[in-house]
Amino acid sequence: MLSRERVFAALEHREPDRIPWGEHFIDYNVYEDILGKRTLVHAKMRETEALWDGRRDEVVADYKRDMLDLIRALDMDIVCVQRVPPKDHRPTPMQKLDDVTYRDANGDIYRVSSTTHDLMPYERNVKAYVPPTVESIQKQIDNLDSEPLEAEDSSWELVRHAVSEMKATHFILVLTGDISWPLFGATEEEKWMNLLLEPEVCRKLAELDARRAIREVKLCAALGVDGISPCGDLGSSTALMASPAIYRDMIYPWQKLHVEEARRRGLKVLKHCCGHTWPVIDELAELYDAYEGIQASAGMDIRRLKERVGERLCLWGGIWHEHIIMGTKADIRKDARYAFRYAAPGGGYIMGSTHSLAVDAPRENILEMKRCRDEWGVYPIDPKRFHG
Repeated sequence: MLSRERVFAALEHREPDRIPWGEHFIDYNVYEDILGKRTLVHAKMRETEALWDGRRDEVVADYKRDMLDLIRALDMDIVCVQRVPPKDHRPTPMQKLDDVTYRDANGDIYRVSSTTHDLMPYERNVKAYVPPTVESIQKQIDNLDSEPLEAEDSSWELVRHAVSEMKATHFILVLTGDISWPLFGATEEEKWMNLLLEPEVCRKLAELDARRAIREVKLCAALGVDGISPCGDLGSSTALMASPAIYRDMIYPWQKLHVEEARRRGLKVLKHCCGHTWPVIDELAELYDAYEGIQASAGMDIRRLKERVGERLCLWGGIWHEHIIMGTKADIRKDARYAFRYAAPGGGYIMGSTHSLAVDAPRENILEMKRCRDEWGVYPIDPKRFHG
């Protein structure tokens, strides 16, 4: 089977020749370790500084070359791509306060994370924050059709390149925005409290996100991709981030319209979602073709998921994110045996990390994932092989 045939079989709950493998996000260190060269792909602060320096074309060239080269090097089946900065994009550099601290023009403070190496929000200038209103959000909704959205726009350069180079053999998946918790506020506490204190504003924000996402579906279909991956987390490591009632009121109806539009245009929808999602897992199974992430450390046991929703929802994950970064090859093999035993039989399973291939993931653990898939992931899968 070709890679794209393998993925379609898994999504349609048919047994492919072997378990497909894909990752929705891969950090720069993995590219450098596997390809043996420096890259700006998902290069965190180095990528940010390159864009500040006006090196947009260099950044995009690395994405176009190295993303596809890594897929080939690891023999993955899914090519996950995204929008890139448009031509002539050169954001204003932030003011550097020290080696890891920066301030933007709004007075917000950012720091470079010692864990992920991203430039992350650290302290917000709450005095400058202007909250949205129902009227201001409605104005944005009314103006959506006037915003340009063309397949030839330079921000879709990477997607066009991937379709041209690899659609004949691989499944092309575009990472998109999602309809998730509609938050606003000057602080994190205020954002979550406003779900209860300002529900009408939050509902209107969800509508804005949804109408943007639905509008983008037509463009993704025109670009010739196979599927979209709405990326939005619903859970923390211990629970749903807000009540299931709020999800069903503010989010679910719009997610349903988004998926219906994608299906109408022939696209598969593979949902990325971290965290504990048991309270809404039946809704996710009703809507999506696949569920990616499946955070085992948040209680999302792939065996239980297969038993409960496996006939409706393709499960994409199984190898613990934490084990890829901090574990051993034995940990990778243990995760693979468990996922292959309980999730792979009968199809409806794609191997991947329970989050991503992230900073500090060692080369040997990633290659061990490949070895497990190549040696153990050939159909028909015999669950008895993985006992013990």
